[in-house]
Amino acid sequence: MTQPATRADEASWTDPTCPVARTLDLVGDRWSLLIVRDAMDGARAFTDFQQRTGIARNILTDRLRRLVERGILDRRTAPSGKRQLYTLTPAGRDLFTVVVALRQWGERHAFAPDEPRSVLVDERGLPLPRLQPASSRGNPADVDTTSVRKVR
Repeated sequence: MTQPATRADEASWTDPTCPVARTLDLVGDRWSLLIVRDAMDGARAFTDFQQRTGIARNILTDRLRRLVERGILDRRTAPSGKRQLYTLTPAGRDLFTVVVALRQWGERHAFAPDEPRSVLVDERGLPLPRLQPASSRGNPADVDTTSVRKVR
């Protein structure tokens, strides 16, 4: 079992029994997800995140603090002792599939067919195949073949 990013008694949850709501409570705002995206792409220092996102300094400071508190990023002092460096924790790295899913949705629904966009590629330089949830039998799963159950 994995360690939770935040203990239940440290947060007020929008919907305490829903994993989607809890995830959004932890990392669901635009800036937090863009910071996580950039950390996955090699950003480490405050200035890296600010230059890549264009985020205001005060908002970036707040989001980096929250992401550290929530167990998504680790913060350490650079060897020079002059600045802080941020790296993804295992929980932060675990958001990779979420970021890929958002990217792929955006590729399908947020761009005109001929509009320029960035592309996420694998180690061979090829675009990643479309993510597709699968059932316990390996069949494609979607909103028509799944349901939510509460588990104690």
